[in-house]
Amino acid sequence: MLPINVLKSFMADTGLNYLLVNSTNEFLVEYNTLAENSRYKLTNFSGSTGEALVTPETIYLFVDGRYHIQADMEVDQNFVTVVKLQPGGKYLDELLKRVPENEVLGIFSKKNSQQKYETLAAKRKVKLLDCDPLDAEILSVMPDNILLDKSLTGLTSEEKIAKISHKLSPDEALYITDLDEVSYLFNMRNFSQIFSAKIKAKALILKDNAILFTQEKLNTLPEFLKSLNKEVFVDKSSVNAFDYGLLANPKEMILNPVKQMKAQKTPQELEHLKSAFDRTDKAVRAIRDFIENNEGISEFDIAVQLAKEFKNQGAVGLSFNSIVAKDANSALAHYSKSSKDEIIKDGSLVLIDCGAYFEGGLATDITRVFVKGEPAALHKKVYTTVLKAFLLAYNYPKTNEHRPISGFEIDNAVHEFFNSQELDGFVFNHGLGHGIGINVHEYPPSLSTGDIAKVALTEGMCFSIEPGLYKQGEFGVRLENSCYYLNGQIHSFVRMNYEKKLIDYDMLTEIEKAQLAEFEVK
Repeated sequence: MLPINVLKSFMADTGLNYLLVNSTNEFLVEYNTLAENSRYKLTNFSGSTGEALVTPETIYLFVDGRYHIQADMEVDQNFVTVVKLQPGGKYLDELLKRVPENEVLGIFSKKNSQQKYETLAAKRKVKLLDCDPLDAEILSVMPDNILLDKSLTGLTSEEKIAKISHKLSPDEALYITDLDEVSYLFNMRNFSQIFSAKIKAKALILKDNAILFTQEKLNTLPEFLKSLNKEVFVDKSSVNAFDYGLLANPKEMILNPVKQMKAQKTPQELEHLKSAFDRTDKAVRAIRDFIENNEGISEFDIAVQLAKEFKNQGAVGLSFNSIVAKDANSALAHYSKSSKDEIIKDGSLVLIDCGAYFEGGLATDITRVFVKGEPAALHKKVYTTVLKAFLLAYNYPKTNEHRPISGFEIDNAVHEFFNSQELDGFVFNHGLGHGIGINVHEYPPSLSTGDIAKVALTEGMCFSIEPGLYKQGEFGVRLENSCYYLNGQIHSFVRMNYEKKLIDYDMLTEIEKAQLAEFEVK
């Protein structure tokens, strides 16, 4: 039976006209497998984020600027209406506009955070559903988790947990369900699933104990939570509504201490990332030479070779599905097809966004744009404009010294710069950057138009700076360096040079030209 028919039958049985269908699983992960992604099964949209609303008239698919073009290409628009969120636009606001006030919205309790449930329930009648009919039972046993040495983490698991547990009373507990946070606290990694270093587990932190519920123990967790006679602190943004409902006495964490600890990398973690990015630079430099020195190769060929180059550098896996996009495909910010039919020709522009995991289980992330042969004048103009935007963001703290700097204001400065340029129809339609850590996207920090980006950058935070310009049907340019904040300044992990033949040096100031010397692969 088609997924929409399965859902319509389910909605009839539960008396619903409106149903939210998610991309995630019970751990609320960003990069869920397509086999477990109900939104993908329903709409055929394969992007990492974006959710669907089933209504009597249509299926609404909500996507941000990274996926506007991709969503149009992948869905059947006879049945799916793509709602394209604009910078600063809020997904839940757009969703609620499409649910009449007198209707009940069904949501799956295991696939939505308690925070989202409460936000929706404040505006509409919401029915929590414990079973998603599109879920298929997937029997898989993950290999043993890897325990990291302190030389890679800087702190033992016991030391990390003690920073939290000593603040708890004997009648209190902290419940952690975010896989990044659990993996971080227990210094464990698992590389058996693609594009992931996380272990599959949940945890309870008590005054004198820490209980880790790994995959084989998760089935015992619901009864344990029900019987727990303590005040249990939870992060409503990361605990799903099902788990929250099991707790007899839940308490909201106003500030999640694990998030902040995880965001501020230790000196040992920074050193590991420097090594990981050095190897990432070498893999990207090798793929640049591969493009330059080979004829008749496709996007797919480049992606395959890129995976080999990462493996040659010691990577244990990719941190996300590499983007290899030529010409018009590079205008799709998160294009992920890497087609065998897209052949690199003389004058082709090739955007590569990639990253990997090495032994320490922290993600790398870099984007570079290359050209086969000689570029067009427009290639150079757009590339150099994006390069200037990166240098503006990268050096922003140096021109605003002696005060806290937020990702929000850096993002705003780049938008103002782009708005001042003649861009020939090219647009910048995504956030300027995201935090990096165990997941290739983490918060804090954030460089974007959202409220979450108004938090000041603090020592040891790691994040991307990735301005871009895109024009549908033409091409796109994105230049991404992953960076860290230390001693009040932004420093780049990435040393991979920019493509000199794509730079219009007449567009650069003398200061900008001098700044480029920092980016050279050794």
